[in-house]
Amino acid sequence: MSLDQNLFTLNLVQRPDNPAVIDLVDTNGTAHYRKQRIPGSVYKIELVDPLSESVLATATAPSATNKHKTIELYNPNLAIDLRYTGTLSTRWKFKWEDHEFEWKKEECFIIRKPDPPVLVAITKEPSSRVRSWTVQILDYNINRFDIEDRKGLEIVILTALLTFGDSSDTYHPPGDDPPPYSDPIPSSSTAQAAPASLVASSDIKASPEEPLEYKPPTPPPKPTPKTGIDRIAEVHAMREEINEVTVDDEGLCMDYARYCYNLLQDEAMLFITVRSASPEQVPKVLHVVEEAKRLRHQAGIAYEEELHQYVVYDTKPVPRKVPRVINLDDPPSTSLYTPRSSLTVHLSKIPMPELQPKPPAQPEPAFNPEEFGTWAHHSDSYPTPSQSPKEESHKGKGKEKVLDPKGKGKEKQSSKDRKKREKMEKEEKEREKKEQEDKDKREKEERERERKERERREKESPKQKAKREKKEREQEVKDREREERERRERGK
Repeated sequence: MSLDQNLFTLNLVQRPDNPAVIDLVDTNGTAHYRKQRIPGSVYKIELVDPLSESVLATATAPSATNKHKTIELYNPNLAIDLRYTGTLSTRWKFKWEDHEFEWKKEECFIIRKPDPPVLVAITKEPSSRVRSWTVQILDYNINRFDIEDRKGLEIVILTALLTFGDSSDTYHPPGDDPPPYSDPIPSSSTAQAAPASLVASSDIKASPEEPLEYKPPTPPPKPTPKTGIDRIAEVHAMREEINEVTVDDEGLCMDYARYCYNLLQDEAMLFITVRSASPEQVPKVLHVVEEAKRLRHQAGIAYEEELHQYVVYDTKPVPRKVPRVINLDDPPSTSLYTPRSSLTVHLSKIPMPELQPKPPAQPEPAFNPEEFGTWAHHSDSYPTPSQSPKEESHKGKGKEKVLDPKGKGKEKQSSKDRKKREKMEKEEKEREKKEQEDKDKREKEERERERKERERREKESPKQKAKREKKEREQEVKDREREERERRERGK
């Protein structure tokens, strides 16, 4: 895109005696800005006002080719991030106020998504690598947008453009004999006024034999490492464990207890889980839990809010499926004490029935010697002198009968007979219940049939009624004759 001679144009002129200095002069030869590069291990340039010698902006980066540079403005102080966002083409982006700008090759646009971008600055670099550029700021396009500090925007645009030139010099260093200076937009006034401006600028600037000393900024001190309860909170925050406290070697018991106490102080925290990280930390978990409850007791919270405690021992992860291994070692001795491998304590403000200990299994019924007779009182089946003769007299041939110890002569049933009798009684009750249900069902069907018969008779016509009564009388006659015949046959 060609440049418009009627717009405000700045020529970037490099000084022959000091390549680190570039003057930005207009078509009349008046210097508006001066760029000077500060020597040092890091990349830094300054944009200076030639009249007041005040620094307007600085651009810093680890190197000139770095893809992230920081532009800092002064009076007032403001930092702008300049980032390289291109892949196949050159693109640099930065933000100013509420707008986003992008340098794309030789043009600077204001981004308006989804609307097309608007051109706000344009530059032209000669193809012969002459140490002079030309840049134009399109004020008529900038005025279309709500930008308060337009002068600051102009400084940022020019500072970013100057950093691009240093990047180009890094990739393409100039030769031993640089080409002479040539003005890209020649004019009659430029040829006369430019040398005077350059001489005035050279008088103010120090000679190249006396380079400026640059001291890199002092790095900020490292933050003090956290200790105590702050360190415990930091570790659990990195683990993303909100209501879980894992007791490890790092940290004191009192610090863990205060951390648990602070968690329980939160109204939204209904319960916390305190677990051991290794078998060696099991006693430490008990100490932490006791200290946390003691802190609640000292603060008077234990009287106002009840705290439930649920303990789980030896929680093992679900083992993954592996080939079966036959262990030929002797079983471990159960006489020695084995410490707990893990411990998990749940401190809850609400009851948690799913964590309550399960009730012990019901023991087997104790041996009752009365169910097996008087002989069951003795370990030996043979009678002893301690047995009474009355008990021995009940022994006879064949199947033995066990009498009631009270002596009433009633045979006492064994547990097997009692279960058999209970089963028979249960079957009898079920049979009676079924018979009663069948009887009720038949009666219900009979009543329903009679009701339907009555309804049918009420709806029949007189002729049908007479016909039905005639059939009933004939049926009664036949029934009497049949009964009379049967009676005579029985009499014979």
